[in-house]
Amino acid sequence: MDLLFGLLFNSTTLTFLMFVAFAYVISAIRFVKEYDRLVIFTLGKVTGVGGPGLTFVFPMIQSDKKVDLRMITMSIPMQEIITKDNVSARTAAVCFFQIVDPYKAVTKVEDPVNATSQIAQTTLRSVLGQHELDDLLTERDQINQKLSAIIDRQTEPWGIKVISVEVKDVEIPETMQRAMARQAEAERERRAKIVAAEGEQQAAEKLAQAARIIASSPGAMQLRQLQTMVEVSAENNSTIIFPVPIELFERSHKLQLPLEKMAEPVINHIQNQNRLKINEEERQQ
Repeated sequence: MDLLFGLLFNSTTLTFLMFVAFAYVISAIRFVKEYDRLVIFTLGKVTGVGGPGLTFVFPMIQSDKKVDLRMITMSIPMQEIITKDNVSARTAAVCFFQIVDPYKAVTKVEDPVNATSQIAQTTLRSVLGQHELDDLLTERDQINQKLSAIIDRQTEPWGIKVISVEVKDVEIPETMQRAMARQAEAERERRAKIVAAEGEQQAAEKLAQAARIIASSPGAMQLRQLQTMVEVSAENNSTIIFPVPIELFERSHKLQLPLEKMAEPVINHIQNQNRLKINEEERQQ
């Protein structure tokens, strides 16, 4: 009887111990996602980084700290800054970073996200204070690269990689906005005056070139005058005063041509134009 009781007791104990061992192993199973890592502590000491996939963390003797390796988008709140040219401004930014070394992120800093945020805020105020207001508005890319390099250098011991830092908004006082608007308007007026002056200069150069060409040909001026008279004769109710330069008398005397013969083509053309206009008016009536 005692032997039977002993066998039953031993089998029950063995079954219980097997059940406890099975439950212990089951409780140690961890399924780590692709973007997570587990920093495993054994009796308080880091013994490895688990994941992704099936990982064992045995209770009582081991513990774990999960770390997300995905990129984190962190907004840097609005900061009060004073630029190099003593202009008060407010600016905000956004920082993109990710944890690349889970061991350092857990053992070197208590809260990596908060620590990165504080570093980013102080660096933003320090770097932007070294630039003038015009640089903040026109050289964003260079300032962003400088911010990224400085913040990344400070967070590297924590296992954090800063991808980029982008300055989002730059708010300046209203009085400064009005001053900048007046400056932009004055700049536009300056450019307009420069363009007008360049146009006048080009026109003067062309006129001077035309004058040189006319001066090089003795009869060019007279031909130009005759052409102008023909154009004026096309106007209604126009009276033409025909100027006769002294040179015409000299040339006509040398060539022995009467002055009427020289002016006859122009007079005939004017008369023909007038006849055409009269005929056209009669047909319309």
